[in-house]
This record gives sequence, C-alpha cells and structure tokens, in this order.
Amino acid sequence: MHIHRSYSIFLFLIIVVSLFSYCGQILKKENKEFYWRNHSDSAHYVGMSTCKQCHSPIHSTFMHTGMGESWDHATRQKSKALFDKHAIVYDKIKNFYYQPFWKDSALYILEFRLKGNDTIYKRVETIDFIVGSGQHTNSHIWNSNGYLYQAPLTFYTQIGIWDLPPGFEDGENSRWSRTITTECMNCHNMYPDFNLTAENKFESVKTGLECERCHGPGSIHAAEKLTGIIIDTSKEADRSIVNPRRLSVELQTELCQRCHLQGISVLNEGKSFFDFKPGLFLNEIENVFMPRYTGGKETFIMASHADRMKQSKCFIESKTMSCLTCHNPHLSIKVTAQEKFNDDCKSCHGNSAKTCSEDLSKRMDQSDNCVYCHLPVSSTMDIPHVTIHDHRIQIPIEKTEVESIKRFIGLECMTTKNPSALLMAQGYLAMYESFTSKSFLLDSAFYFLQKEKVKNTLLFKKTFVQYYFLKRDFVSEIILAQKFSSNDSLDAWTNYRIGEAYLHKQQSKTAEEFFTKAVKQKPEELQFINKLGVSQLTNGKQDEAKSSFEKIISLQPKYAPALSNLAYIYMLRADWKYSLQLVNNALSLDPDYVEALMNKAAILISTDKKSEAKKIIQQVLIIEPENEKAKMALQEM
Repeated sequence: MHIHRSYSIFLFLIIVVSLFSYCGQILKKENKEFYWRNHSDSAHYVGMSTCKQCHSPIHSTFMHTGMGESWDHATRQKSKALFDKHAIVYDKIKNFYYQPFWKDSALYILEFRLKGNDTIYKRVETIDFIVGSGQHTNSHIWNSNGYLYQAPLTFYTQIGIWDLPPGFEDGENSRWSRTITTECMNCHNMYPDFNLTAENKFESVKTGLECERCHGPGSIHAAEKLTGIIIDTSKEADRSIVNPRRLSVELQTELCQRCHLQGISVLNEGKSFFDFKPGLFLNEIENVFMPRYTGGKETFIMASHADRMKQSKCFIESKTMSCLTCHNPHLSIKVTAQEKFNDDCKSCHGNSAKTCSEDLSKRMDQSDNCVYCHLPVSSTMDIPHVTIHDHRIQIPIEKTEVESIKRFIGLECMTTKNPSALLMAQGYLAMYESFTSKSFLLDSAFYFLQKEKVKNTLLFKKTFVQYYFLKRDFVSEIILAQKFSSNDSLDAWTNYRIGEAYLHKQQSKTAEEFFTKAVKQKPEELQFINKLGVSQLTNGKQDEAKSSFEKIISLQPKYAPALSNLAYIYMLRADWKYSLQLVNNALSLDPDYVEALMNKAAILISTDKKSEAKKIIQQVLIIEPENEKAKMALQEM
C-alpha cells in the first residue's frame, strides 16, 4: 500500500499508535544500532514516488546514478547502443547471427542463420527492458506472458560494440532461455511483484533501484512524517527508517556488498533474496562465496568491489573505512569531481606532496589523481569488453611476469568466518549449477559433505540429493530419497530432482508422484509441468499429459519442449497435420532442438515423405553425432 497525503490523518494516527507500541518494545534492547522499526513485519515498501515528496533534491540526483538507471523499459532514450551497419554479431560455434533494430518505438532482436546467401532460419523477439546504466553495458530482457528471459545480445558501451552477453560465449549460448530469477532481479532492480508459482514469472517489475533498497521499507517513516512527527537527527537517530550513515562500518559494508559482492549465493533455509534489509548482516539471509585463483590479486569478478576493498591495507588498518567513505550513493560518480576522491585520500594520508613517493612530473601527467595509480583500471574475469577501477587500493609496482593461466584454488565464504562443511558443499554445488559445470566442483562438494559432522538433518539430505542429481548418480539419489520420512517437508526443487532420478531409471510411476508434488508447490514452473507431462505420458495417461503440455503453452506459448511433446501426442493420434504444425512451431523457436527434429522425421516417415525425413535425421547427426536413435532410424531407412 502506497502512502499518499490524501490518506486520512485518522488512519495515520492508528498506524502511528501501533508503531509506538512496537518501538517501546524494541528500544528496550541493549544495542540500538541493530534495531530499526522498519525491520518490523508490519513495515512495507511505499515506492520512490512517496520518498521524493520530501526528498526531491536527492531523488533528482539519484535518478542519474548507476543504481537509479539500472533497469528501465526498452526505449531509444534508455538505450546507449549504436545501431549501425556493424550492429550484427555472429556466434560461430552455434551458427547464429544477431541483429538489433528499432521499428517505430519498439526494440527488436533478430536471430537468423544463413546457408550461402539464403536465410534458412529467423526468429524475432521484442525487447521489453534494458538492464544497466550504460556506463559499462546494456543487456536486454524479453517477456513472454510474464516470464522474463535474457536476450542473447549485449551492447558494451565502453568500446562501443555489440557482442554475446557474459556467459554466452565459447559455445555456452543459451539463446532465449536464460531465465531472469529473483536473484538476478534483486540487484538490478527494485523489488517486483513476483509470482511465487514459478522461478522467473513476474506480475510487474519496477524501473530501477529505489530509495528503499538502501534505507529499508518506508511505510512507518512516511506515516510519521505526514502526521508531523519529526525527530531531531542532530541529537538522535530516527529509527523509523535506516540511515546507512548511522550504521557501523561493518554494517555499512554489509549493506553495500549485498549487491557489490556478486559471487556464488546460497540462501538460508526459508529465506528469499528479498528478505535482506539494511542494518542486517548478510549471513542472516544468505552466504556469498568468491572463487579464488592463483594470481588472485590481479584476478577478480566485476561486482566484487567490497571483496577488493576489504583486501586493502587502507581498509584493514583504518577501522573506519567503508564504501561511504568515498562514495555518495545519491550522486553519480560521473558528475563527482576528481578532487572529492583525492580529498578522501588526503583525509588519512595528508598532503600528497609529502606522502606520495611518485615523481611529481608523472603525477601531474594525471592531474595528481590518486585514483589513477592506486585504484588502477582493470579488466575483469567475468565480463568481456569492460574495465573498472580495481577497488583493492594498492601501491603500483612494475609487473615483470604475468601468469597467463589462472588456476582455480577454491571457494572462500565471504559472509561467515568459519562456515560449516555443509555450507561449503552448498557453495560448490551452487557454483557448478549456476556458473560452470566442472567436475572438480562436484568432487569438492562431496569432500565437504563427507566432512560434515551432523548428517541426520533434512538440509544435509536435501543437499546430498542435489549433489547426486548434478552428478547424475540417479541410483544413489533414489536410495537416499527412500530414506526420507513422510514427515519430511521437501521443497519443490528437491521433489523435482528426485522425480528426475526415478524417471531416468524407468520408474515413471514414482517419478510422477514427485513431479506432482513439485507442481503443487510451484504450479506455473514450466520445467516441472513438462516433466510431469512426460511421466504421465510414459504411464499411459495420454489425456493428463496432453493437459499438462497445453497448460504450459497457455502459460508461455514459446516453450519449445511442450510444443514438441504435444506434437508427439498428436502423432500417437495420427493427427499428422496438427502434429506437424506443433513441431514446426517448436523448431521455429529452436531449429537445433533434437527431440523436435526426431518427432518431425517420424511424422514425415508416417506420411510417406522419407526423403525429407532422411535430411532431418542427417541434420540431427550433425548436431549430435552419437545420437543412437538417429543412427538406427537412418539404417532402417
């Protein structure tokens, strides 16, 4: 509920009375730093339009910061990209071209494939949102009936080129299927109206980060101010809302590193990414891991500012330094004078003429800019074509030898000093599942699972299920699943993983039971419904399976697996015309979708078009040379 001046004073008085009652309880606590009344469950977000009624000057500058411009509708004004004849990107591994273009006021991305000079495939999607302020990148989001996905094209503004997005390179191009989940949304945008029935479905989304991300829910604060309750903040803190300047250095850093420590995140049981509030410790909600490599001082992830800062001698020895020492979150660094940052350095180091050992003439070449030498511009591990200031404050040295190959040496938990073995295992599993499928990560997870002393907890068993699922050790997963009791409350993903294990081991009846549970918990999660449909079909429940696939298409009509599976059902019913239409719809979304290609070949064979079917099967063997079904079909033909 938004607070507006038009609400009755009577309503606000009722709210305020209840707040004072809560405040009276909370201020009895010994350490007031940790207690803010807007941490109460009764506090809610009111939106930036309410905040700017009283804080208009701050709002007007904040809107031009990287945070204020972090997410918006795809408009010409928002886009920082170039749209010229060079705005075409070719993925040579997946053999797709990408071209962005405007038509009237809408932004589109065209995906196409060539054979000679002929276009043999094309797909066009409307871009709904642009992510990024444009200081480094603009990435693009498309929307299908509320399901949000990242498009396979990013503009890198620093060097002015289009290319595949981070993580889409080197054969990892997931094209149109990378989901935008709450974890993605949490740091790139304000809290959306999220649909809890699926991982990437939203009823509505905001357009950029807002005041309450750093100050917490504003309903209590707004209610008090609109009824004339004013706190003299020169004498005491106004505890109706968090002022980060009132937090300790440690809690200031915790707040900033919620988004500026983007490593591998593991949520605590029962928590969501939206549960963190300013003034909390991050590990009350989640834990964050950072990968460490040989040569780690020169190797870092882009959004690791807090990690880099905490490695600095300045931070370690000062005891008073935080992100707010140098940064004003309400003002863009693009309009912040260089002298401001130099003065921040001098506040500890004094006059640079006396403390800086660099030759004066070299310093003056860079306008005596402390940041130029001590926070050097550097590339990052995870984002191509981008450079940022390394926030590990350092004394520059001549590099005589650069290690060309960085070797991964492990994960470090950044939010808990002595993490349990179980938590470490969760970190390695999260890295494997979300970032890179390297087998040594699973080996590390297994090592820590074996090291965990308390092995009878539900969380331990669910984590082991995840390990076996990612390891594709379905036999061990089933053995473990059979040890769960009827009283164990399994989450949707655990039910889904167990269902997959049973399905892979041809125990489709039990698989259906677990998929049914998963769908009940997340009734609009597409992959859950799809696997439920597959198990239903395997169990001879053709009508139920048909309903499952049709439900998916009604929810998200561009979900290729459901179209292909539904085509198979109509093949069984000898409705060749409609099954061909469905399978062609699937291939119009993904021309390399092997299951759809095999279904199309089967339809063509059944309608006595074997020469066309042969070409389709040969196409499958180009995509998957070891596909046994395709080899067998080709031999039979």
